[in-house]
Amino acid sequence: MTEIIERHVSASPERIWELWTTPEGISRWWAPEGFRTDVTALDLRPGGVLEYTMTAVAPEQVAFMEQNGMPLATESRKRFTEIEALTRLGYASIIDFVPGHDPYEQLTQIELHPAEGGTRVVMHVEPLHDEVWTQRLLAGRANELDNLAALVAAE
Repeated sequence: MTEIIERHVSASPERIWELWTTPEGISRWWAPEGFRTDVTALDLRPGGVLEYTMTAVAPEQVAFMEQNGMPLATESRKRFTEIEALTRLGYASIIDFVPGHDPYEQLTQIELHPAEGGTRVVMHVEPLHDEVWTQRLLAGRANELDNLAALVAAE
């Protein structure tokens, strides 16, 4: 069953779209605190890809990654499934980092709705292979939306 995460973001749908669909925008909010996102490819069309590297940069995150034998940088890839400028964006994330599981795709769809004082962002998140990994994914997606809201509030 698809999970839904919603946030009110105090920016226009046009601004949210720009932050979500350009390398410059994505690099400003996508990563959790203490990490940096570098977009290496962005082909914004159905079937196009978003490729990026997320790198631990803050001392605490670097130490955590090193202590747990994890790489400081990881590459990720998403394939766009749906693009309706300013209103809808869908992408399949390549899930290739779960030990003991063959790679598979996970679908996320975003809706942008004009709202009083900004935009209502609705994210539909397809679950992963089990509840533990699904909850990790949902926490990450919620963090992304919180980062986005914080960025536009600070602008």
